[in-house]
This record gives sequence, structure tokens and C-alpha cells, in this order.
Amino acid sequence: MATLVPLFPGIPGGIEVFVVLLIIVLLFGANKLPKLARSSGQAMGEFKKGREEVEQELAEMQGQGAEEAESSEPTTTETTPSTATEETVETEKQN
Repeated sequence: MATLVPLFPGIPGGIEVFVVLLIIVLLFGANKLPKLARSSGQAMGEFKKGREEVEQELAEMQGQGAEEAESSEPTTTETTPSTATEETVETEKQN
């Protein structure tokens, strides 16, 4: 006979969820459950909105950091190196 292994071992399921819901109803009462659900839903909405604001600020900061890095890159200017023949000509003229 095969034994059933739960898909997620740490998460309660089936009868455990029913028992938890029964305890919640006994603690808060049936009249207060809609208010409790409404306030927890509002709290979740506030949390989500705050998280999105923080993510947006981080994205803006990362965008500004990339722009500053691009603007602070040193620009290279081409210089013509002196050749050995020019140096020898100058030293010959001095002698």
C-alpha cells in the first residue's frame, strides 16, 4: 500500500485548515469576520502600494546611476605620438 506524501510538507491542508477556520470563528465571532476580512484586505492593498512605490524609486535611482556613469566616462582625445625620425631631426639641427 502506498503512503501519501504531501506536496508541500510545511503547509497545512485539508482538515488542518478547517480546524484553523473553526478556531478563528470561535475567537472573533461570525459578526466580526467580514470586518476582519475587509481590514486585512485594505492592509494588503496598502502594503502592495507601498512596495510598488519603493520598487519604482529603486528603478529611478538605478536609472540615474546609469546616466551618471555614462556622463562621467572620460572622453578620449587622439594625440599623435612623435616618431623617432622627428626627434633625430630636431637633435641634428641643435648640433
